Amino acid sequence: MENISHNLKIIHNRIEQSCKNANRNTESVRLLLATKTVDSNRINYALKEGENLIGENKVQELKQKCTALKEQNTEVHFIGHLQSNKIKEVLKWATCIESIDRLSIAEKLQKRLEFEQKKIDVYIQVNTSFEDSKFGVLPEHAIDLVNEVSKFNNIRIKGLMTIGLLSSQSTEIRKCFQLLKKIQEEIINLKMPNVKMTELSMGMSGDLEIAIEEGATIVRVGTAIFGDRIYPDSFYWNETE
Repeated sequence: MENISHNLKIIHNRIEQSCKNANRNTESVRLLLATKTVDSNRINYALKEGENLIGENKVQELKQKCTALKEQNTEVHFIGHLQSNKIKEVLKWATCIESIDRLSIAEKLQKRLEFEQKKIDVYIQVNTSFEDSKFGVLPEHAIDLVNEVSKFNNIRIKGLMTIGLLSSQSTEIRKCFQLLKKIQEEIINLKMPNVKMTELSMGMSGDLEIAIEEGATIVRVGTAIFGDRIYPDSFYWNETE
Protein backbone atom coordinates (compact mmCIF):
# COMPACT_ATOMS: atom_id res chain seq x y z
CA MET A 1 0.00 0.00 0.00
CA GLU A 2 2.87 2.37 0.76
CA ASN A 3 4.12 1.77 -2.78
CA ILE A 4 0.80 3.04 -4.13
CA SER A 5 1.13 6.26 -2.16
CA HIS A 6 4.71 6.69 -3.34
CA ASN A 7 3.79 5.95 -6.94
CA LEU A 8 0.90 8.41 -6.90
CA LYS A 9 3.25 11.17 -5.81
CA ILE A 10 5.62 10.30 -8.67
CA ILE A 11 2.79 10.36 -11.23
CA HIS A 12 1.43 13.66 -9.98
CA ASN A 13 4.94 15.10 -10.12
CA ARG A 14 5.25 13.86 -13.70
CA ILE A 15 1.93 15.46 -14.60
CA GLU A 16 2.87 18.71 -12.90
CA GLN A 17 6.26 18.87 -14.62
CA SER A 18 4.74 18.01 -18.00
CA CYS A 19 2.14 20.75 -17.62
CA LYS A 20 4.88 23.20 -16.69
CA ASN A 21 6.91 22.22 -19.74
CA ALA A 22 3.84 22.63 -21.95
CA ASN A 23 2.89 25.93 -20.30
CA ARG A 24 -0.39 24.45 -19.09
CA ASN A 25 -2.28 24.69 -15.81
CA THR A 26 -1.82 21.50 -13.78
CA GLU A 27 -5.54 21.47 -13.05
CA SER A 28 -6.25 21.08 -16.77
CA VAL A 29 -5.12 17.44 -16.63
CA ARG A 30 -6.91 14.77 -14.61
CA LEU A 31 -5.47 11.45 -13.51
CA LEU A 32 -7.63 8.42 -14.23
CA LEU A 33 -6.66 5.30 -12.32
CA ALA A 34 -6.73 2.38 -14.77
CA THR A 35 -7.76 -0.32 -12.32
CA LYS A 36 -7.88 -3.44 -14.47
CA THR A 37 -6.96 -6.51 -12.33
CA VAL A 38 -6.42 -4.26 -9.28
CA ASP A 39 -8.33 -5.44 -6.21
CA SER A 40 -10.80 -3.21 -4.41
CA ASN A 41 -8.64 -2.77 -1.29
CA ARG A 42 -5.80 -1.26 -3.30
CA ILE A 43 -8.17 0.95 -5.28
CA ASN A 44 -9.78 2.09 -2.05
CA TYR A 45 -6.37 3.01 -0.67
CA ALA A 46 -5.67 5.18 -3.73
CA LEU A 47 -9.06 6.86 -3.36
CA LYS A 48 -8.32 7.67 0.27
CA GLU A 49 -5.10 9.28 -0.94
CA GLY A 50 -7.25 11.81 -2.76
CA GLU A 51 -7.97 10.23 -6.15
CA ASN A 52 -11.55 10.28 -7.43
CA LEU A 53 -11.54 8.98 -11.01
CA ILE A 54 -11.17 5.33 -12.03
CA GLY A 55 -11.50 3.52 -15.34
CA GLU A 56 -12.41 -0.11 -15.95
CA ASN A 57 -12.05 -2.25 -19.08
CA LYS A 58 -14.05 -5.32 -18.17
CA VAL A 59 -17.74 -5.27 -17.25
CA GLN A 60 -17.39 -8.01 -14.63
CA GLU A 61 -14.61 -6.12 -12.87
CA LEU A 62 -16.62 -2.91 -13.17
CA LYS A 63 -19.54 -4.51 -11.35
CA GLN A 64 -17.43 -6.15 -8.64
CA LYS A 65 -15.37 -3.08 -7.83
CA CYS A 66 -18.16 -0.53 -7.96
CA THR A 67 -20.18 -2.72 -5.60
CA ALA A 68 -17.24 -2.82 -3.18
CA LEU A 69 -16.52 0.90 -3.54
CA LYS A 70 -20.11 2.17 -3.49
CA GLU A 71 -19.49 4.19 -0.35
CA GLN A 72 -16.81 6.21 -2.14
CA ASN A 73 -17.66 9.38 -4.07
CA THR A 74 -15.94 8.15 -7.20
CA GLU A 75 -16.32 9.03 -10.86
CA VAL A 76 -16.22 5.83 -12.90
CA HIS A 77 -15.40 5.64 -16.61
CA PHE A 78 -15.77 2.56 -18.76
CA ILE A 79 -12.68 2.49 -21.00
CA GLY A 80 -12.89 -0.99 -22.55
CA HIS A 81 -14.49 -2.17 -25.77
CA LEU A 82 -18.26 -1.86 -25.30
CA GLN A 83 -20.27 -4.90 -26.38
CA SER A 84 -23.97 -4.49 -27.07
CA ASN A 85 -24.99 -7.20 -24.61
CA LYS A 86 -23.12 -5.40 -21.81
CA ILE A 87 -24.70 -1.94 -22.21
CA LYS A 88 -27.33 -2.49 -19.53
CA GLU A 89 -24.72 -3.53 -16.96
CA VAL A 90 -22.30 -0.72 -17.84
CA LEU A 91 -25.05 1.86 -17.35
CA LYS A 92 -25.57 0.64 -13.78
CA TRP A 93 -22.08 1.68 -12.77
CA ALA A 94 -20.33 3.99 -15.23
CA THR A 95 -20.70 7.76 -15.26
CA CYS A 96 -18.97 8.01 -18.65
CA ILE A 97 -18.15 5.67 -21.54
CA GLU A 98 -14.87 6.51 -23.26
CA SER A 99 -15.02 3.87 -25.96
CA ILE A 100 -17.83 4.61 -28.40
CA ASP A 101 -16.35 3.67 -31.77
CA ARG A 102 -19.20 2.71 -34.08
CA LEU A 103 -22.70 3.91 -34.89
CA SER A 104 -24.35 0.55 -34.16
CA ILE A 105 -23.27 0.59 -30.52
CA ALA A 106 -24.34 4.22 -30.13
CA GLU A 107 -27.78 3.36 -31.50
CA LYS A 108 -28.20 0.54 -29.00
CA LEU A 109 -26.90 2.72 -26.19
CA GLN A 110 -29.41 5.43 -27.10
CA LYS A 111 -32.29 2.96 -27.04
CA ARG A 112 -31.30 1.69 -23.61
CA LEU A 113 -30.89 5.24 -22.29
CA GLU A 114 -34.33 6.14 -23.59
CA PHE A 115 -35.79 3.09 -21.85
CA GLU A 116 -34.11 4.01 -18.58
CA GLN A 117 -34.79 7.74 -19.06
CA LYS A 118 -31.13 8.51 -18.50
CA LYS A 119 -28.33 10.42 -20.19
CA ILE A 120 -24.62 9.67 -20.20
CA ASP A 121 -21.36 11.35 -21.18
CA VAL A 122 -19.27 9.63 -23.83
CA TYR A 123 -16.00 10.01 -25.69
CA ILE A 124 -15.51 8.78 -29.23
CA GLN A 125 -12.60 6.33 -29.44
CA VAL A 126 -10.29 6.88 -32.42
CA ASN A 127 -7.71 4.39 -33.67
CA THR A 128 -4.91 6.91 -34.24
CA SER A 129 -2.24 4.22 -34.53
CA PHE A 130 -4.06 2.44 -37.39
CA GLU A 131 -3.38 -0.92 -35.72
CA ASP A 132 -5.70 -3.84 -36.47
CA SER A 133 -5.39 -4.98 -32.86
CA LYS A 134 -6.90 -1.73 -31.58
CA PHE A 135 -10.53 -0.73 -31.47
CA GLY A 136 -11.65 2.76 -32.40
CA VAL A 137 -13.05 4.48 -35.45
CA LEU A 138 -10.47 5.25 -38.11
CA PRO A 139 -9.42 8.91 -38.06
CA GLU A 140 -10.87 9.64 -41.51
CA HIS A 141 -14.30 8.52 -40.29
CA ALA A 142 -14.21 10.11 -36.83
CA ILE A 143 -15.94 13.36 -37.71
CA ASP A 144 -18.77 11.56 -39.49
CA LEU A 145 -19.27 9.30 -36.48
CA VAL A 146 -19.35 12.24 -34.09
CA ASN A 147 -21.92 13.93 -36.32
CA GLU A 148 -24.15 10.86 -36.35
CA VAL A 149 -23.88 10.18 -32.62
CA SER A 150 -24.59 13.85 -31.85
CA LYS A 151 -28.15 13.29 -33.11
CA PHE A 152 -28.91 11.04 -30.12
CA ASN A 153 -30.35 13.27 -27.39
CA ASN A 154 -29.47 10.97 -24.50
CA ILE A 155 -25.79 10.73 -25.42
CA ARG A 156 -23.62 13.72 -24.55
CA ILE A 157 -20.35 13.77 -26.48
CA LYS A 158 -17.63 15.31 -24.32
CA GLY A 159 -14.47 14.49 -26.24
CA LEU A 160 -12.22 11.89 -27.82
CA MET A 161 -10.15 8.95 -26.58
CA THR A 162 -7.25 7.07 -28.09
CA ILE A 163 -4.71 4.43 -27.19
CA GLY A 164 -1.40 5.61 -28.57
CA LEU A 165 1.07 3.40 -30.34
CA LEU A 166 2.68 1.04 -27.82
CA SER A 167 6.22 1.84 -28.89
CA SER A 168 9.53 3.18 -27.62
CA GLN A 169 9.62 5.63 -30.52
CA SER A 170 8.37 8.89 -29.05
CA THR A 171 8.03 10.52 -32.48
CA GLU A 172 5.55 7.87 -33.61
CA ILE A 173 3.63 8.04 -30.33
CA ARG A 174 3.41 11.80 -30.62
CA LYS A 175 1.89 11.54 -34.09
CA CYS A 176 -1.03 9.59 -32.61
CA PHE A 177 -1.76 12.28 -30.05
CA GLN A 178 -1.28 15.10 -32.53
CA LEU A 179 -3.78 13.44 -34.83
CA LEU A 180 -6.39 13.20 -32.07
CA LYS A 181 -5.87 16.87 -31.24
CA LYS A 182 -6.28 17.80 -34.91
CA ILE A 183 -9.56 15.89 -35.11
CA GLN A 184 -10.77 17.61 -31.94
CA GLU A 185 -10.02 21.04 -33.39
CA GLU A 186 -11.79 20.21 -36.65
CA ILE A 187 -14.89 19.06 -34.75
CA ILE A 188 -14.89 22.19 -32.57
CA ASN A 189 -14.82 24.36 -35.68
CA LEU A 190 -17.88 22.56 -37.05
CA LYS A 191 -19.89 23.61 -33.97
CA MET A 192 -22.04 20.47 -33.89
CA PRO A 193 -25.04 20.49 -31.56
CA ASN A 194 -24.84 18.23 -28.50
CA VAL A 195 -21.04 18.09 -28.80
CA LYS A 196 -18.78 19.76 -26.20
CA MET A 197 -15.44 18.27 -27.35
CA THR A 198 -13.57 19.55 -24.28
CA GLU A 199 -11.85 16.30 -23.31
CA LEU A 200 -8.94 14.37 -24.77
CA SER A 201 -8.31 11.07 -22.98
CA MET A 202 -4.88 9.92 -24.12
CA GLY A 203 -1.59 8.89 -22.59
CA MET A 204 -0.77 6.08 -20.18
CA SER A 205 2.04 5.12 -17.83
CA GLY A 206 4.82 5.23 -20.42
CA ASP A 207 3.78 8.18 -22.57
CA LEU A 208 1.76 10.56 -20.42
CA GLU A 209 4.30 13.37 -20.85
CA ILE A 210 3.94 13.32 -24.62
CA ALA A 211 0.15 13.19 -24.31
CA ILE A 212 0.05 16.21 -22.01
CA GLU A 213 2.33 18.17 -24.33
CA GLU A 214 -0.15 17.45 -27.13
CA GLY A 215 -3.25 18.45 -25.19
CA ALA A 216 -4.47 15.53 -23.06
CA THR A 217 -7.01 16.43 -20.39
CA ILE A 218 -7.12 12.90 -18.96
CA VAL A 219 -4.22 10.47 -18.66
CA ARG A 220 -4.99 6.84 -17.86
CA VAL A 221 -2.40 5.32 -15.56
CA GLY A 222 -2.38 1.83 -14.09
CA THR A 223 0.93 -0.03 -13.98
CA ALA A 224 2.97 2.96 -12.84
CA ILE A 225 0.71 3.18 -9.79
CA PHE A 226 -0.40 -0.37 -9.02
CA GLY A 227 2.45 -2.39 -10.57
CA ASP A 228 2.69 -4.83 -13.46
CA ARG A 229 -0.27 -7.04 -14.31
CA ILE A 230 -0.37 -10.75 -14.98
CA TYR A 231 -2.17 -10.27 -18.29
CA PRO A 232 -0.85 -8.52 -21.42
CA ASP A 233 -2.54 -5.35 -22.64
CA SER A 234 -4.03 -7.34 -25.54
CA PHE A 235 -6.25 -9.10 -22.99
CA TYR A 236 -7.96 -5.78 -22.32
CA TRP A 237 -7.76 -3.97 -25.64
CA ASN A 238 -8.69 -6.77 -28.01
CA GLU A 239 -12.09 -8.29 -27.33
CA THR A 240 -14.53 -9.82 -29.76
CA GLU A 241 -18.26 -9.35 -29.97
